[in-house]
Amino acid sequence: MTPAARIAAAAEVLDLVLAQEPAEKALTGWARRSRFAGSGDRAAIRDLVFDALRRKRSLAALGGAMTGRGLMLGLMRAQAQDVDQLFTGQGHALPPVSDDERQAFREPAAEPEACDIPDWLWPGFLESLGDRAATVAGTLQARGPVMLRVNLRKTSLQAALAGLAAEGIVAEPDPVASTALRVVEGARQVARSAAYLSGAVELQDGSSQAITDELHLPELGKILDFCAGGGGKALAMAARTDARILAHDAQPGRMKDLAARAARADVRITQLATTQLEAEAPFDLILCDAPCSGSGAWRRAPEGKWALTPERLTELTEIQASILAQAAALVSPRGVLAYATCSVLRTENEDSVAAFLAAHPDWCQLSARRWEPGPSGDGFFLARLQRRDAAGGSGEN
Repeated sequence: MTPAARIAAAAEVLDLVLAQEPAEKALTGWARRSRFAGSGDRAAIRDLVFDALRRKRSLAALGGAMTGRGLMLGLMRAQAQDVDQLFTGQGHALPPVSDDERQAFREPAAEPEACDIPDWLWPGFLESLGDRAATVAGTLQARGPVMLRVNLRKTSLQAALAGLAAEGIVAEPDPVASTALRVVEGARQVARSAAYLSGAVELQDGSSQAITDELHLPELGKILDFCAGGGGKALAMAARTDARILAHDAQPGRMKDLAARAARADVRITQLATTQLEAEAPFDLILCDAPCSGSGAWRRAPEGKWALTPERLTELTEIQASILAQAAALVSPRGVLAYATCSVLRTENEDSVAAFLAAHPDWCQLSARRWEPGPSGDGFFLARLQRRDAAGGSGEN
């Protein structure tokens, strides 16, 4: 496919997404209808679609319309491409740009439009990030890095780097976490590489890996990943400690691949149903990577940015409070409760922890840390909590 034909295909997919069809579903449907497209074409079109979704507001301004065509016009203008060379109406290219369209072109207004944040959310961004709000929003407008976690059960950083390099994948150690590698060339080959298929490396965000470094994992005992999802953090913990690792999720289907991933990684993870939690308690460490807005990871899942509403954000904070209360009851007397989100919003992070501590005065905060979205990973928050008598009065209020 020509670059112009790829742009036309991306515009077609974007029109479906703007009509509320999930992007992955729209891309899959287009690929099934377009058997002529090769893997390179499909990858390029996917990149165009997600580049446009990350910057939907500002690109609609540049392109003159909130349509698939308008977003592609905006993206090409943002990239300083000659739209008259790409929108020709010839072959599979989109029709030429009209005079009316040119008159509709405009520069994005000041933040929040230029920052691609919904109007209602911008005050929360400012409250949460202060003078970093525009910088963080700008980071969320671009693609995130491809990060790998080295499985220390099976290999070392240097051996992993050499194995990847032998297959044409260039990576480098990243300081965000002790197990982190950032892929700089050959990212699309990772999932087919021997290093990945053997469990020597896993695809995992750098900030997500950094949480494992911050948890102060017990060497023995029991650790529960309370909101495990696909189990990435459970796998990361299992690679670093001889403690027994258990995983639970309110929607067990999310963990359907965890057993196979654990076998590949040469670690053991026990999955627990909700009805089994009390029988297995208490736990020495419980990690609650709670459901959240995902605002720290919107460059990877940009649809979430536009789907979030004030009502949903309130609902999420209520879910977070419920999860913390449930998990606290399962922590051993001297154990640690760790609360994490992939959010940059204070209301889901510091405020959620403060609300828990206010409702549970016998608990205190041991530590808290934020990671902003950046070249090494997504935005994350982690707070470690413990009962006051176990903390010896050293915890923070």
